[in-house]
Amino acid sequence: MKFKKVISSLLSTLVLMIFIVLVAAVVLSKASGGEPAFFGYEIKTVLSGSMEPDIQTGSIVALKPGGDMNRFKAGDVITFMSEDNILITHRIVEATVNGTTGEAIYRTKGDNNDAADTAPVQSANVIAEYTGITVPYIGYAMNFAVSKAGSVLLMIVPGLLLLSYALYSSWKALMALEKKNAALPPAPPVSDSPQ
Repeated sequence: MKFKKVISSLLSTLVLMIFIVLVAAVVLSKASGGEPAFFGYEIKTVLSGSMEPDIQTGSIVALKPGGDMNRFKAGDVITFMSEDNILITHRIVEATVNGTTGEAIYRTKGDNNDAADTAPVQSANVIAEYTGITVPYIGYAMNFAVSKAGSVLLMIVPGLLLLSYALYSSWKALMALEKKNAALPPAPPVSDSPQ
């Protein structure tokens, strides 16, 4: 029984810590005007189904920014800035090198698309490499979190959850104390007569 309580307590603490870290990351990135990032990996939301079934619409993906953007080859999945200033995550189907500049040029395609993208991608426009880590449906929540209404909720909801948890813990402690007091034998009556 004691083992179950320890495990339950550890799991509750772990879930609470993960929740706090996620909330803090979203709030801090929102305050700084950037994207959420964890341990050097950028977290982006996928808003189209072009990479399904591997990356579903509404998923979040972990991307590794930086490094030599000329290093990629066919089969790698990259995130790049399109000519319309939209971030796109697609697979490289062909990699060539510009003979005069030495810069890599990538032909990309979404796994779920019938044809390759019309515009080639210059290595200077590559933002990051897809790490293969994706979590379905969380992207919808992340998009909401960076909205004005979501930001307000992320300020209020954690406080309410912590307050609720504190009240619940206090109630459990009081119930345990009452149960313990009820189990004690009644005190003997006190007599006023001298002995």
